Amino acid sequence: MSTATPSQPLTPLRKAVFGMGDHSVNIALSCLSLVYFTFLVTVAGLDPWRAGLIAWLARLVDAVTDPLMGRLSDATRWEIGRRRPFFLIGMVPLGIFFSLMWTTPFSEQSQMFAYYLVIYIGLALSTTVVSVPYMALIPEMATGYDERTSLNSYRSAAAIMGTMVAAGFFGVAEWLGGGAEAFATTGLAIGIWMVLPWPFVYAVSFENKVTERPAQIQLWSTLKNLAGHSSYVRLCFIYVGGRVAMDLLGLSVPLFVTLWLGRPGDVHWSLLSMLGVVILSLPFWLRYARRQEKHHIFTLGSVWFILCLGVIGMGEPAWPRWTMFAISGLLGIGYAAVDLMPWAMIGEVVDENELSSGQRSQGVYNGVLTFLRKAGGATAYMIAGFALSLAGYDRDAARQPPMVMDTIRLLTTAAPALFLGLGLIAVRGYPLTRARHSEILSDLAAREQGTPGPPKSS
Repeated sequence: MSTATPSQPLTPLRKAVFGMGDHSVNIALSCLSLVYFTFLVTVAGLDPWRAGLIAWLARLVDAVTDPLMGRLSDATRWEIGRRRPFFLIGMVPLGIFFSLMWTTPFSEQSQMFAYYLVIYIGLALSTTVVSVPYMALIPEMATGYDERTSLNSYRSAAAIMGTMVAAGFFGVAEWLGGGAEAFATTGLAIGIWMVLPWPFVYAVSFENKVTERPAQIQLWSTLKNLAGHSSYVRLCFIYVGGRVAMDLLGLSVPLFVTLWLGRPGDVHWSLLSMLGVVILSLPFWLRYARRQEKHHIFTLGSVWFILCLGVIGMGEPAWPRWTMFAISGLLGIGYAAVDLMPWAMIGEVVDENELSSGQRSQGVYNGVLTFLRKAGGATAYMIAGFALSLAGYDRDAARQPPMVMDTIRLLTTAAPALFLGLGLIAVRGYPLTRARHSEILSDLAAREQGTPGPPKSS
């Protein structure tokens, strides 16, 4: 199968409803980044290093299941579709495991560790079942360079609204009285909400008809081919740099505002200020992307992101409240570009692979990138968990030691800036430009018609 004209029109309403799939997934992933570490350490009472270890042990499972799910969705040949049926299969387990994450049935450290690890893995598997086929549909539903950016803008806006739901988790739990019972009630309500969009996403999404024979699931050989695809490897480094930076920031902002600034009531307002500007910035970046290369926009957003982190690093408890809200909002402008562009770029990578290999394997391509999405959050957990434990974090202390306070500031500023810098290194000279993608599509169309492709530009 090659890239084909979409079988149904991508109206704004269809894009908006389709985007709600990532709204659901991003609630889960954002709660893991923004809320869960704080919940495990301060509400459940789990040691920080154990909380950090949970995430990475679960990612060892994802390292196999995410690419495997992508390959499975490439090879599936059901009458109702290859990828869309998985939305209906995974949506209920997704809500159940999310709800269970916020319960506190145990108080002993080893029992808590085992319980939360099992539930975390269950949520990770449920997320894999729905999110990998979902992301793999995007290059199929939207085939053009700009149309993919447009569809991803709708998806990204819905995803950020999911992050806003996660940011409001603290406020809702506090409104319900705080403590373990309030977190469990909030988790149950949000878990139900996460299930609701998927029947509608199933209804508005579509797949192009596949005429080729089902591919055999040869995962390791496929992953080896991916590792040899230089454009995709570079995109992975670009994505990981931005993803870890965003997850580190989301994890550390609650600690920074609560412990360093001493304003626990401002946590969700700071996050909502940033995320609100992210949504408002997306139309600007979408319009700008029609005239610029996608990787240039990622570069511009990363530089702006780093500058704002530097200003946050100078923040003091004596600063007026509005300054943190304003800085958070300005940071959201760069956050939007860093979050949007890698997913808008993957379609061109899939097209390039089809031209060279003759196979269209967007499932496994998106599976690996989905794993990296979750691995970014796990890496942030590991860095924060071990750093705070080594610094001497004490959940029962009225005030944390100075080394802990300095560690929180570094986790909020310098550490995200470092990973953004790694993404900037990877994006330099990125080869899949608008002109190159146009050549790829022309060659694919010519090959399908059995005629030589146009000569490539130098």
